[in-house]
Amino acid sequence: MSSNTARAEEQTGDGDGESWPPGVSRVPTMSIGSALGILQREFPAASVSKIRFLEEQGLVSPRRTPSGYRSYSQSDVERLRFVLAAQRDSFLPLKVIRDRLAELDAGLAAVSPPGARVVTEDGDLVVAAGRARYTTAQLAEASGRTEADIEALVKAGVLVADAGGKFPGALVPVAKFAGELAEQGIDERHLRAIRIAAERQVDLIEQVIAPVRSVRSGPSSTGARARAESMAADLAETLAQVHTAILRAGADRLT
Repeated sequence: MSSNTARAEEQTGDGDGESWPPGVSRVPTMSIGSALGILQREFPAASVSKIRFLEEQGLVSPRRTPSGYRSYSQSDVERLRFVLAAQRDSFLPLKVIRDRLAELDAGLAAVSPPGARVVTEDGDLVVAAGRARYTTAQLAEASGRTEADIEALVKAGVLVADAGGKFPGALVPVAKFAGELAEQGIDERHLRAIRIAAERQVDLIEQVIAPVRSVRSGPSSTGARARAESMAADLAETLAQVHTAILRAGADRLT
């Protein structure tokens, strides 16, 4: 293989053993600011320190210019989008995300290829169910419930809209499972107690990560927010596992 052919395969991702995602340009053309600008359309809370933290964790590997500046490709941005979405929508810890990326790189798993992003009539960006923001009608349709069902869950405090009156995609399964529980006689009043218990766990997580998140200056401030986000995701995953184990143990006693 000629050096020119090898270089072309490296830049376009056409060679064997390519990293995920396939078919996406690996030509480094963007500064970290440009890459961040693209990501913030979907992840407003993303920051330079967050991207640098993810690089430190080995989740993305931008090239360096002769002057030492980071240079990102479209492939790098897609990998960052995958990581940020996994954290935001599924609350996955970085170790799990890292394993999933390794599986994708090895061709052992598959996800939908990155494609065009679309927007709703009111301008909301829609990429996948977990990343969208829904109106009451849209949430009802996505979860298979009625608008009256959604309104009842909102009134009970089970579903909480954001400041713009929209619901994050992460609430779609909540509304869906609430419907399944309703068929067993467990209504929104019972689910409110579950939400209150979850909020207490969120308060506990906040107490743990507060010292890390509060770093505002000095060398330690670099990536402090990103580390806090990672800690929060890890703690949420562990607490969920503990809750599930306790619940199953209790159910076993009933039988």
